Amino acid sequence: MTTATSPSLLADTFAAHLATPVPPPDDQPWAAQDLAAGAAGSALLHIERARTGVGTWQQAHPWIKTAVATTISAGDTSGLYLGAPAAAFMLDCAVTAEAPRYQDALAALDHHVAQLAHRRCDAARTRMRHRRPASFHEYDIFYGLTGIGAYLLRRSPSGTAMARVLAYLVRLTRPIRHGEQGLLPGWWVDHQPDLTPSTVPAGHANFGAAHGISGILLLLARALRQDVRVDGHEDAIDTILHWLDTWRQDGPAGPWWPEHLHLGELRAGLPAQRGPARPSWCYGTPGIARAGQLAALARRDPARQHLYETAMARCLSDPDQLSKIADTGLCHGWAGIYQTAWRAARDAATPALDAVLPSLADALTRRAHPGADPGLLQGDAGTALALNTAAHDTAPASGWDACLLID
Repeated sequence: MTTATSPSLLADTFAAHLATPVPPPDDQPWAAQDLAAGAAGSALLHIERARTGVGTWQQAHPWIKTAVATTISAGDTSGLYLGAPAAAFMLDCAVTAEAPRYQDALAALDHHVAQLAHRRCDAARTRMRHRRPASFHEYDIFYGLTGIGAYLLRRSPSGTAMARVLAYLVRLTRPIRHGEQGLLPGWWVDHQPDLTPSTVPAGHANFGAAHGISGILLLLARALRQDVRVDGHEDAIDTILHWLDTWRQDGPAGPWWPEHLHLGELRAGLPAQRGPARPSWCYGTPGIARAGQLAALARRDPARQHLYETAMARCLSDPDQLSKIADTGLCHGWAGIYQTAWRAARDAATPALDAVLPSLADALTRRAHPGADPGLLQGDAGTALALNTAAHDTAPASGWDACLLID
């Protein structure tokens, strides 16, 4: 455990530890374009530090160069966390008046990302026409259309690609009829949460921000708040909010939601999960509550906003739930919890979220220490970026946390 006395000093320690990029393996050149674990994600730390003046562009450029040193994939398997959208997101975070040299490359990538979005929407429409269940890779934040939409909302919110992504997500909220299973949520997938083939009929419905309906809600709500909307947009948000209302569980430490539902649980109206899982951005109450809070703000619903803010604050004040956190990363560790709570507190009507931030920052700082993983999602770069937020108490200059859709 580190003995650093402040988030700022510790963030400096992490940045020094990540001073030199490591090229990807020769047999995996694409790994540099991985936002989760590759140079594209680690570069965000140095980009943020350069933009805020605590680092330099000379420190950021080697990471950026490493991320785009090989041919960038715009194939149909690419998404926000891999390939052209990942490289474009990194460059969009970097482009400033002081760093204009990345603008031409970014403009070229924008065309490929838009074309990718159109192809992926076409494929999704074909899948829907054949009445087949979806998959995480079709719609989630990491590799699916929600993540691609998060990038388009930054770069081309009024474009046709953005409109198609939103229209697809609206349609995804409508029930589907799947064989003998009858009506199922439109985002129902035919595999397990770990992407293995389903061992029970019909797969599952996922609640999380990373792979589930809360990620879709995050994008729909953020778009609506920017007045980027399509037909049925508000109804889709209300449908998701009704789903979350229906499956909300009320425990001694406040509301919580199951991570996922299988068919038997859906039919019984009762989740097998008997209590809240670990708090996290990816699956737990913090990510779900941030989605609900943003949706309530978009729909001008102060009562629902209060519910979600209270749910997050009570979760993050509960020693039992906090004891389940096992790492400091963004995905399901202290960094992701802190960054999500910090963003929620900035929009909150209740002071309860602001009140939990100091203890969360302290927990992150006491537990964080540089390790072997330089990555963004579960490694040192993501931890250091959250420490940077804790140190300066300001929104990221680069907007790097848009890749989590919590901004």
